[in-house]
Amino acid sequence: MDINDEIAKLRDGLVQQRDELLVQLNLAKLDARDEWETVESKLEEWQLNAKGVLDEAKDSSEDIMASLSLLGDEIKAAYERIKSRL
Repeated sequence: MDINDEIAKLRDGLVQQRDELLVQLNLAKLDARDEWETVESKLEEWQLNAKGVLDEAKDSSEDIMASLSLLGDEIKAAYERIKSRL
């Protein structure tokens, strides 16, 4: 699997998880909504960084991929915390 496939797979999973949680957030507690807003800005940052990686560097860089992966993991963990509160 090349870097484009890895990034696309991670992006698709994050977006799907976000979309599913968004439906449930209408009934969420305020503290979950606060965390949601924080993680949304991280997802926007992640998407911009991922786009930059794809646009500027067709050859993968381990540091860039590790950074994207770490941020993706943080977003995933935040979504899981929010989901557990619903």
